[in-house]
Amino acid sequence: MGQHVRQPPATISGGPLPRFIAASGLTNLADGIATVAWAWTASLLTRDPLLIALVAVALRLPWAIFAIPAGIVTDRADRRRLILGMDVLRSAGFGGAAVALWSALPLADAPQVGVSSMPAFAALILAALTVGAAEVFRDNAAQTMLPSLVPHERLEAANGRLWSVELTGNALVGPPLGAMLVAMALPLPFVVNGMSHGLAALIVAGIAGSFRPRHADRRNWRSELAEAMAFLRAAPILGLLAWLTGFWNLFFQMVMIGLILHVQENLGLSATGYGLVLAAGAVGGIAGGLLGERVVRRMGAGTAAQWMLFASIPAFAAMALAPSAWVLGLILAIFEFCGLVWNTVSVSTRQRMIPDRMLGRVNSLYRLLAWGMMPLGLLLSGIVLRAAEAVVARDSALTAPFWVAAAGISLVTAIGWRPLGTGLGHRAPPKG
Repeated sequence: MGQHVRQPPATISGGPLPRFIAASGLTNLADGIATVAWAWTASLLTRDPLLIALVAVALRLPWAIFAIPAGIVTDRADRRRLILGMDVLRSAGFGGAAVALWSALPLADAPQVGVSSMPAFAALILAALTVGAAEVFRDNAAQTMLPSLVPHERLEAANGRLWSVELTGNALVGPPLGAMLVAMALPLPFVVNGMSHGLAALIVAGIAGSFRPRHADRRNWRSELAEAMAFLRAAPILGLLAWLTGFWNLFFQMVMIGLILHVQENLGLSATGYGLVLAAGAVGGIAGGLLGERVVRRMGAGTAAQWMLFASIPAFAAMALAPSAWVLGLILAIFEFCGLVWNTVSVSTRQRMIPDRMLGRVNSLYRLLAWGMMPLGLLLSGIVLRAAEAVVARDSALTAPFWVAAAGISLVTAIGWRPLGTGLGHRAPPKG
């Protein structure tokens, strides 16, 4: 059995962490490109909001299916090797989508009902399922590997640096690049993503050492899962954070899938314009990643979490009212800043509280709650939009998901406000 390697550096700038962050940055650059590529490609195959949402559902559904198996595997396997394998699988998934789309060109005009090319649409769904499944295992392994690379008192700083790099690729550089690639040739963003994940796998392969958990469990998986569930039940603040994050993700996904048609039809944006709006949001997210540790130390974890959750209410409503791409970009920037500060609290709390030997399992249960509701939010977006079209004009119906999300997150905030303050307290994380 390999020994788990815990890196001893007193800073977050040395050791294998820069290589780890570089690989994550590359995969998140691919994710940013895919943010435009998945939805925009779907919108070129159909104008039906429910069918467009199905592509995003295929990408997120694996979180509900594979979250628990991913946790068990993560606590048994070398986490570095698991990350490497999943990057290779994602590279293959994007490559397959590129081939299928290339063979379907030129595409017919997208119909309001149905799809213009069933083979291309089916290939897009299959690729999304493959990439989404690999992402579940990869992300769980990465979150459980990070605490092995830095001292626990520096987790907020390490997570902030990681998220800032990830957001630079995921939302600042990736979406505009994805839009440009879509404009050049529809399969091109999928080709670039396949290459990006392949390069990320090579970088991860260069990280030395074994990252298998200490005293890795080899019992019956039911016993391993029961132990993780018992730990989560005994830590109510983790359960609270998981449920709150889950409902936030549900409403966020409702908004983001609705945003595709809203920016196209109400604001008249091209793929490039949409990418730039997402990039503007990323600027706020990067700032949140870099400043999150300071905000949490200044406000305290409980107060910071409360106000970052509350900020989603006016943000969702303002997205529906934004008169231009510039205003929408500013709203997204503020929204992303608050979201990253929330992540600084929730992820660092989780990494600090959960013992390493069960970090993968408890993390997967947490993320089953936190991410498993995403597909529901995506489907609800299409259902809400269709229902709204029956009673109001299409331009007004396209904003309905924003208003439903604002109302929903208002209720979530009201329910979670006091438990957040009590569970997290007003203490700052330990100083490094």
